[in-house]
Amino acid sequence: MVVLNKIYTRTGDKGDTALGNGARVAKHDARVNAYGTSDELNAFIGVARLEASGDMDAALSRIQNDLFDLGADLCRPEMAKDAEAEYPPLRIVQSQVDRLESEIDGMNKALAPLRSFVLPGGSALAAHLHVCRTVARRAERLTTELAIVEEINPVVATYLNRLSDWFFVASRQANDNGAKDVLWVPGANR
Repeated sequence: MVVLNKIYTRTGDKGDTALGNGARVAKHDARVNAYGTSDELNAFIGVARLEASGDMDAALSRIQNDLFDLGADLCRPEMAKDAEAEYPPLRIVQSQVDRLESEIDGMNKALAPLRSFVLPGGSALAAHLHVCRTVARRAERLTTELAIVEEINPVVATYLNRLSDWFFVASRQANDNGAKDVLWVPGANR
């Protein structure tokens, strides 16, 4: 368990930060951008949860916890050295992706097929979930960009890809199972 007795340490005052293996990198490092964006996503989920209840709130809570797992995974480079670590590094696993897929399938059963692209909006919860979807896509882009230059756990990118799909389907569910979706009308304002 993490124990935080003092919140400020002054160790990052010159623009660097520590990764999970103790290495120091610039705060704008590609790895920090990737896990920082997953943290940003987690904060947006917290806002969305203000509008959620029941099963939706419980699912969002699980996703928030997964995103802390994901951040812990991304902040720990050198997967090949996992066996040497004093404590086993936390890694995202396929069962977390599988759970998202199962939840997507469950939500999607009640939705009418789409006949157009969906504009972000409708209910307050749906609008918040669309923001989460777009931030998840950015986290995915930054993670796949990181994977070009450094080794990452490939399940992280898969999880983020599936998560943005989850938010899209959940936004439709939050719009009265798609009945209140705001649909794009191509060229409507010409």
